[in-house]
Amino acid sequence: MPQATDTTSAAGRRITRVTSFDVAEEAGVSQSTVSRALAGDTSISEPTRQRVIAAAARLNYQVNENAARLRRGKTGTLAVVMICRAGQDRKDLNPFYFALLGSTCAAASARGYEVLVSFQDSAENFWGHYEERRKADGMIVIGTSENTPAWDYFGQLDPATNWVCWGAPSDAFPWVRSDNEAGAALAVRHMLVRGYEKIVCIGSETSPQRQFKERYDGYAAAMRDAGREPVLQRIERGLPREEQGRLAAAALAESGQPFDAIFAVSDEIALGALKELDRRGYRIPDQIGVVGFDGVRAGAWSTPPLTTIESDFETAGARLVERLLAAMAGEPETPRRVPVRLVVRGSTRP
Repeated sequence: MPQATDTTSAAGRRITRVTSFDVAEEAGVSQSTVSRALAGDTSISEPTRQRVIAAAARLNYQVNENAARLRRGKTGTLAVVMICRAGQDRKDLNPFYFALLGSTCAAASARGYEVLVSFQDSAENFWGHYEERRKADGMIVIGTSENTPAWDYFGQLDPATNWVCWGAPSDAFPWVRSDNEAGAALAVRHMLVRGYEKIVCIGSETSPQRQFKERYDGYAAAMRDAGREPVLQRIERGLPREEQGRLAAAALAESGQPFDAIFAVSDEIALGALKELDRRGYRIPDQIGVVGFDGVRAGAWSTPPLTTIESDFETAGARLVERLLAAMAGEPETPRRVPVRLVVRGSTRP
């Protein structure tokens, strides 16, 4: 239903409640023509559409979007589920995911959708039945791959569910990811050009974080292409990322393995490694170079500031929304990979 208002038509009539009938009378068309014209129906000629829009503007007619969506069988809302580690304080969520949440909400808004956000971490709050309960038209799931029960839950939803995810541990899910292998290769080439020779990767090739495996693969391929043997310093599972980086850097320093550069598979791991190397007296970037991956804002304020491979957050949010809308419309898949770029800061030689 339209909103109630006081206004006056071009004919001087005082109207206390504007309806589509009033707009139709003002424009000299039928009520159905008003509805179709304001909905953008291409069967309505442009001159008629403009006449209806002008009449609606004169009368201050406002379409009730909720009623229009109900008539179309849509809510006009997308659900975004943020998967956290079990028991994790929400403020401690990886800042990468907060940046991705922001870009996703902006992309949804640009396409005319509102966003319903939910933080979920355990069986007590897992929930993905937004379409069935008419709370949303589709769902985007973002978060850590290491919460296995969460991904098991979402993987068992009705196959007809319209959803897309970032962070999925399985390629069987409808995923979108950064171009991880290309980004890791870019990091290696950058360090080689800066004169680093013995580049070690801190990460994992078996982590449920599929991006970690892809980043290690990209690193290893680039090292072999340069005639060098890849070396992996593994992280310990189940710990906060910075702690993983700190412990891995300590183990590397004590192993006797020669190294003059580190490529860490995430910025938070890199920041932990930076702190440990500094504590041990290594000079960065002169003696040791460090490059991370993700482009989190904290890296710009570390000591020294962290060189990183940054995902295009705006494109990432847009890809998630576009892929979900394509699934909702039964259209072909949109691109899954998000481009990355090198951000050079103080943790590698100038």
